[in-house]
Amino acid sequence: QVQLVESGGGLVQPGGSLRLSCTASGSTFSIDKMGWYRRAPGNERELVAAITTGGSTNYADSVKGRFTISRDNAKNTVSLQMNSLKVEDTAVYYCKAERPPQYRGNYRLSYWGQGTQVTVSS
Repeated sequence: QVQLVESGGGLVQPGGSLRLSCTASGSTFSIDKMGWYRRAPGNERELVAAITTGGSTNYADSVKGRFTISRDNAKNTVSLQMNSLKVEDTAVYYCKAERPPQYRGNYRLSYWGQGTQVTVSS
């Protein structure tokens, strides 16, 4: 089992910045991908950014140039630096971790944090 705990959410004005952090604990040795997703009220959950152990990154088009994902493999943490925040960034942000299947042919496993609220409002 893997447990994920997010922190850093809060209320910020448009144009402001926040830094989210996620720490993984438990059976973390096999985690190979981590990322951030978000879900706004009434909307589907969407990928914000993801990063592999090797440092490859993927961003949603809506956050490119504004958000930066980073990872500390030794500490089992992933962070999301959010700059130039917009009202439409308001959502609950969730940390996600993935690992390959224990046996060949099995499904990959995903783990989710409880989420942290980010509200962008004047």
